[in-house]
Amino acid sequence: MGIGEIIDFTSLDADTQELIKEGVAVRENSYSPYSKFKVGAAVRCADGSISRGCNVENASYPAGVCAETMAIARAVSEGKRKFTALAVVADLESTFTTPCGVCRQFMSEFGDNMPIYLSRSDMKKVLQTKMNELLPSPFRS
Repeated sequence: MGIGEIIDFTSLDADTQELIKEGVAVRENSYSPYSKFKVGAAVRCADGSISRGCNVENASYPAGVCAETMAIARAVSEGKRKFTALAVVADLESTFTTPCGVCRQFMSEFGDNMPIYLSRSDMKKVLQTKMNELLPSPFRS
């Protein structure tokens, strides 16, 4: 892939494993009747708390919400603005699911160097990357 390193889930520290497990759990709440593609995300806030989100689709396609955006927006709605890591969980057979372009731009607002962990729900392998690897030149005002 060229945007990080694939590692074993078991080699990750306990906090990162917990973050991915939270992404796996919230993925089950996905509302995805159109694509049938469930995505879960969990973001660790600077205070150690975890905010979770899942994708929510809509018949009017652009009105849906991605899991990563939901997790961060939920944290922001609770007054949190600093994040230390993000996990995204989805099941593609041959590769890891990376955040879409809009989510990458949205996420970049909260830190270029934030670690990102991409996993399938089986949690065997994890693609460890960083925000600035996913979006090296974000739009800035």
